[in-house]
Amino acid sequence: MSGLFQVPWSDYQSDLLDALGRTVSYTVVSFVGAVLLGLAVALLRLSKAWPARAVAAVYTEVFKNVPLLAIIFLAYFGLASAGLRLDVFTAGCLSLVVFYAAYLSEIFRSAISGVHAGQTEAGEALGLGRAGIFGHVVLPQAVRQALPGTNTMLVDLLKSTSLLVTVSAAELMSEGRLITSATFRALEVYLVISAIYFALCYPLSQLLLLLERKVRAGVPLSPWRRRRMRAARELLAGDVRGGRDIDRKEATV
Repeated sequence: MSGLFQVPWSDYQSDLLDALGRTVSYTVVSFVGAVLLGLAVALLRLSKAWPARAVAAVYTEVFKNVPLLAIIFLAYFGLASAGLRLDVFTAGCLSLVVFYAAYLSEIFRSAISGVHAGQTEAGEALGLGRAGIFGHVVLPQAVRQALPGTNTMLVDLLKSTSLLVTVSAAELMSEGRLITSATFRALEVYLVISAIYFALCYPLSQLLLLLERKVRAGVPLSPWRRRRMRAARELLAGDVRGGRDIDRKEATV
């Protein structure tokens, strides 16, 4: 083991930090895009118009059954041969977005369908429109059900950025390949790269698990909801105190 760690890592520290930043950038941009596209596809799958459902179903089945590596090659090399040349970052993010949106759309569709129809009827009874019912009644409950699967997809997307090494995307795995070419210490280099991925993915998965538990417990996460919950508690506490005062007065009389 004494001869294992012989790579001068201090020489590559800045390059590794740049690669780490690119990996995080790929993850954040791709996940946001995948969530938005996945939600749109899920709503199309739930549409009453059969052409919309058909288009969404075809999209989902195609990208669920094509390897991510093939999609990366199509986005970077295939589109370039057809006259549409994308830079590495755009092609990498596009590949991850269209791939993971297919899986997230199924998660979102299942979560939205899992909200009881009585909730929609209750929203209609309160006079809410379709957008209001979806935004204030259906979506908050669907988020709670979709959170576990969405969290898993986020961690998986972070790990899948390593496949962008095939197009030299300058992320962690690409930097590991460059260091290996310079030092010929493949075992050491890829052990360190694997450790960096673990240091990224494990805390992220634990934070997401904590978030999931808080949401299931009904803990308000946004400041706006916390203020509303605080105001509701104060209002209830005031009603309880007022009721007790009335009881005391009646008892005195």
